[in-house]
This record gives sequence, C-alpha cells and structure tokens, in this order.
Amino acid sequence: DEESTSSFMCLLKKKKEARCMENILAEKQEDFRERMEVLAERWRDLHARRAQLKAHVERSGKTVQENEVLRNEALKKANEDREENMKRERELLRAKRELEALRKQHQKLCKKLPKYSMFKKYLEDVVEISQFQDIEEIISFYKALVRSRKDLLQSQQWHKELTEQAKVLLEQYKAEKAAEMLQCKNDLVQLKRYLHQAQSDVPLWEDRLADMQNTADKNTMKLKAIKMAIHNLFQ
Repeated sequence: DEESTSSFMCLLKKKKEARCMENILAEKQEDFRERMEVLAERWRDLHARRAQLKAHVERSGKTVQENEVLRNEALKKANEDREENMKRERELLRAKRELEALRKQHQKLCKKLPKYSMFKKYLEDVVEISQFQDIEEIISFYKALVRSRKDLLQSQQWHKELTEQAKVLLEQYKAEKAAEMLQCKNDLVQLKRYLHQAQSDVPLWEDRLADMQNTADKNTMKLKAIKMAIHNLFQ
C-alpha cells in the first residue's frame, strides 16, 4: 500500500510537472513568437531608416563634409543596429535551445504518465470506501503521517542521545565517587594507623609524666627544706 501510494504520488507529481512544462513551453513559444515579431519589426525599421537615409542623401545638396558626417553617422547607426541584431539573434538561439530542452523534458514526462495510471484508479477506489473527499486529501493525510513519523524518529533519536549522554555522565560520576571513596578509605586506614600508634605511645607518656611529677614533688620538698633552713638560719 505504501509503495502504491508513493507511486501514485509520483504520478501526480509527474502530471503536475508535465502541466508546468506545458505552461512553460507555451510561454516560451509565445516569447519566441514575440521576439521574432520584434526582430522582424527591427529589420523593417532598419530597412526603412536605410531607405530614408539614402533618399535624404540623394535629395540633399549639402557639401561633401556634410555628406561625410551623414555617412559616418549612418555607418555608426548601421554598426549599432548590426550589434543589436546579433544580440537578438543570440537571445533567439538561446531561447530555441531552452525551448527544445523543455520539449524533450515534456516528452519524457508524457512517456512516464501511463506507468502510473493504475495507481490513480486504486486511489479513486480508496476515496469511495473511506472518509476522504478526494485524492488530494489522501495525499495530504499521507504527507502529514510522513512528517509525524519523521518528527517521531527525530524525537526518539534525541531521547536516545540524551540517554547515552546521561549514561556517560553517570559513569563519570560513579568513577569520581569511587575514586573519592578509595581516597577516603586510604585516609581512614592512615588515621587508624596514627591512632594505634598514639594509643601505644600513651603508657610511655604516662610513665614519663609520672616520673616528671615525682621529680617535681622531690624538688618541691627540697625547696621547702631549703626555705626552712634559711628561715632557721635568720632566726
């Protein structure tokens, strides 16, 4: 069904192109005819002006210098007219080539039309048994479905890309947190080692503190004895 619809759409497109080509061909033919009429009119005008110039030269009794000026002007005008005619001929040749190319394209499209005629009948039968009013409405509905499918695929692709990005970010986050946890574990082990070392050093420092306290007590007793001896000595 999708292939048939696509083929019929190609048929309608080819028909539309054929009509456009016919219109363009008609316009080119009309333009070609108008250009031919303008060219013929220019040729008639040129011959008329040449005849007038010749008659004027023959009738005039002007001096040689004036005749030379007229002749130069006539030659200049003739050269300008010749250049204009050459330009028109080039435009006419280009228009003929364009017209021939359009005619060949039109013939090519006309040859393709019978190939898709069966699909027109198929879509006409679809219109009769469906809620659609005409073939153009079916084509419009089909184009809308194609656009919706395209938008859906783009949306799915977008969500897929977002999901992939989220996965990459999640893996990066996991790796970072795992590295942080490993560092914390290493720090905890080091701190435990320091704690055990400190706990093992506590008795030693307690013993040293006790020795220092005994020494201080002895020094205090000695100091009291010295004070007492000095006091007794003064009395």
